[in-house]
Amino acid sequence: MELPEIVEFARNFAVMVRIQGPDPKGLKMRKHAFHHYQSGKTTLSASGFLLPDSFIDFPIVKHIRQHSSASALVVTVASIVEPFISLQHRENNTQDLPQLIQGVQIDVLMEGKVKEQDNLPDELDNGTPWWLHSELLALVDVPVASRSLQSLVEAPASSPEHGSWEVGWSLASLNNGHQVGHDTRSSLESRRHSLSESSNPSLMAMSTTRIAFLGVSALNCEDLPNLHISPTNKRGDLLLAMGSPFGILSPVHFLNSISVGSVANCYPSSSYNSSLLMADIRCLPGMEGGPVFGEHAELIGIVSRPLRQKVGGAEIQLVIPWVAIATVWSEELQNEHQKAAEVVGNKENLHALETAHFSDSLVSHSSLKSPIEKAMSSIVLITVDDGAWASGVLLNNEGLILTNAHLLEPWRFGKTTVQGGKDQTTLASLPIISEELVSPWHGRSESQEGRQELRPKMVKISPTSKGDEQHQYRMASIYKSYKKIRVRLDHTNPWIWSDARLVYVSKGPLDVAVLQLESVPNQLCPIIPNFECPTHGSKAHVIGHGLFGPRCDAYPSVCSGVVGRVVKAQNSLYSSERGLQVTTKRDLPAMLETTAAVHPGGSGGAVVNSDGHMIGLVTSNARHGGGTVIPHLNFSIPSAALEPIFKFSKDMQDLSILQILDKPNENLSSVWALMPPLSPRPVPVPPFLDPPKSLAEANTKDGKEKGSRFAKFISERHGEMFPRPNQLVKVENFLKKTIPSKL
Repeated sequence: MELPEIVEFARNFAVMVRIQGPDPKGLKMRKHAFHHYQSGKTTLSASGFLLPDSFIDFPIVKHIRQHSSASALVVTVASIVEPFISLQHRENNTQDLPQLIQGVQIDVLMEGKVKEQDNLPDELDNGTPWWLHSELLALVDVPVASRSLQSLVEAPASSPEHGSWEVGWSLASLNNGHQVGHDTRSSLESRRHSLSESSNPSLMAMSTTRIAFLGVSALNCEDLPNLHISPTNKRGDLLLAMGSPFGILSPVHFLNSISVGSVANCYPSSSYNSSLLMADIRCLPGMEGGPVFGEHAELIGIVSRPLRQKVGGAEIQLVIPWVAIATVWSEELQNEHQKAAEVVGNKENLHALETAHFSDSLVSHSSLKSPIEKAMSSIVLITVDDGAWASGVLLNNEGLILTNAHLLEPWRFGKTTVQGGKDQTTLASLPIISEELVSPWHGRSESQEGRQELRPKMVKISPTSKGDEQHQYRMASIYKSYKKIRVRLDHTNPWIWSDARLVYVSKGPLDVAVLQLESVPNQLCPIIPNFECPTHGSKAHVIGHGLFGPRCDAYPSVCSGVVGRVVKAQNSLYSSERGLQVTTKRDLPAMLETTAAVHPGGSGGAVVNSDGHMIGLVTSNARHGGGTVIPHLNFSIPSAALEPIFKFSKDMQDLSILQILDKPNENLSSVWALMPPLSPRPVPVPPFLDPPKSLAEANTKDGKEKGSRFAKFISERHGEMFPRPNQLVKVENFLKKTIPSKL
């Protein structure tokens, strides 16, 4: 189904929710990115999802319908109504009908696609939006989703700031909003509630995944089209979210806007029905609560508020799947589970019974493996000393892995070493390759930001071993000083952990290294490279272990974008038939710029095209002058520049093939330093301009000298005080020989 068709279908179900009520102290808008405050009243808005009548078969919908006389139900996020919940109900924390404070009104704005019960003008049937009064029926927790989110944010890290997460839009803060003459007690209570939620992962997870059911009495949903549910979600699948960002500011402009993206990851990874989705999609404040659809217009779930890193500022959009919401209040299903557990006594049939609950006419199934999913099986997670972590790419069935050199030699890129200090042998090159001197806004996708103690929950070691006697290459003695390197392979269940050793680290301008697994399992899934130069605007999918490390039990994430630019540089083509001989020189791809998001920990991941073939190796991302990382501007090494490594991976017999990458290359060095070439070509002087005159000629007019004595002094000693052009060339050549570039 094409996108315009999905959008037209989604408009049948997407609505905007508005709530307004008394707020004399101006506290109701706290933690909301936008609001409207006037004459002691606060108005908030979010998005919502109109449930069709066919959803009555779900236990949660049936339960609410039995206790309400409303003819239509709308689902939205609970965060929009919770500020107006009465204090008594909030303190009791009961599951009874929630009580709002006096004077609160909830309205739903929808397009004229659903007919109302005979009291609206006929001209509204043509799609004109109109407001309908609604009432709050229930606030519902989604336990499976909240537990997943809690385990995700509780994953330990080496430092509290790197592992600290909060929920909400970056535009909102704890102290935003219009504070109007509130007393100290109310302010402290509100602040205490916010701080307790942010410091308690359990409360934060429950609040984020809590949803609200609204009832609309004067609406007929019989004409709504049939809506299918997607029980499984795969990484890389298309997502279309529909919502009303900043809706109360101007509903005419923002009602039912769309945002298109894809599934970045599913959590928990080992579950058949994921209870939480991480989406690679750009949503704006006010879209929370809106429906999310798949590529066949099937319902995926509803948009939630994003998960945001406190220090790094990375934002992850969350989606609550409908299959997770459908498990709430499923008493009949729980009874069936208990009976099945008593009769069968194993988890496999219990799991089959759970999945069978959704195997009806409302559920659409898809078991085909996409090219992107196949490529994900080639991505591994690498840890050094059970601390720093990054990504890697499987090159062959023998366990050869490609990753970034800055994971193993961070001192070459202005980082601290794995051992925790600076390498004294490379101090001479530090001033040239440090990030501050090379480019103040260019930074690596730092794998060390994911430091944590690694104690894997699922460990499986393959008995098959690859020893040195099976290879013609040996590690250099310098590589033996590295500490423990471990690799996690995600292509099997359970995951496989294996030790690895360093085979090669490029000493040239490219940030690449090669590892070898000590224990090689069967049925590896090596990546398929594509050495052609990608075209501008072509699809680019970045696969790696960004943000979430080994303890999160998460598969690699996928973020989609396009190839924004291909930077080329003059490079030499070598022939290895008779040694390393230069055959020709031409402009080859040296750097790929993509718009896909790259986060810390994604270094060493793969950039693949729509066919799942690798077109680049993720290496670095852009960094603002203030230190803020720009995820959607990143840099990768093209596969064409890595061709010697892929040639070596075929038989691993001739290590000299990799020496090509160790050769100095000024053009590549300048590209990766984000600087122009050191010796640019001279700019020709236009014929209509006079050639530049010397200082002495400029100071002479009609055979007579002019100017001050100082000008005459400078003119006479020009050759002594200022170096001539040929002298500059000599100094430049001297610097090149003394301090070669190793960026």
